[in-house]
Amino acid sequence: MGRIIRFLLLLVVLGVLGLIGYSYSGYLVPDQTTVTTPVDLDAGRD
Repeated sequence: MGRIIRFLLLLVVLGVLGLIGYSYSGYLVPDQTTVTTPVDLDAGRD
């Protein structure tokens, strides 16, 4: 029983390390785009 728990703990640790390595590798960087939105400055006047 102890071997199974040790094996599962090893899999969890390797999974966490793999996720950290994947996130630092640059594959999770979103695409950057320029967004322009017009602003109406006279919206409060009647």
